[in-house]
Amino acid sequence: WALHLKNVTVSLSGWYECSFTTYPYGTKAAEIQLIVKAEEEQHYVKKVQLNQTLEIPCLEDTTSENLSNYPLKWLVGGNGREEELVTKDPSCPAVYRNSSVLYGQRVRLGLNNTLKIFPTKITDDGRVFSCHVVYHPERVQKSSTTVRVFGK
Repeated sequence: WALHLKNVTVSLSGWYECSFTTYPYGTKAAEIQLIVKAEEEQHYVKKVQLNQTLEIPCLEDTTSENLSNYPLKWLVGGNGREEELVTKDPSCPAVYRNSSVLYGQRVRLGLNNTLKIFPTKITDDGRVFSCHVVYHPERVQKSSTTVRVFGK
């Protein structure tokens, strides 16, 4: 038996009970608690000097859940375009794909899934780097960081 909910909102959070009668055992019941979280996107601004290494954490406030258990991807946006930089699958945590044309040789995945960019260039100024962690096909947590590059 399954309960299908459409157009799920936070107001649907609560306890749900399924009960049915069987013969000869009588009534059986089970409860489940549904907690619906609003999609949260955190936004940060990072300042960095020209030609330095920039390190951007994926989800800064996430400590309880281990990100290595979930697929994630890093994207960069700017000038009305968005490009996928790095993707990582939990089945092969030591391996990730870097398919970027603009950032190919300058980006890599660091410890705790941080995005490392070296060296920073003036063209990185104003770009928005975002990390998407896919906990479930319908639950994606996002964090985005706008970069500000300064000369010496």
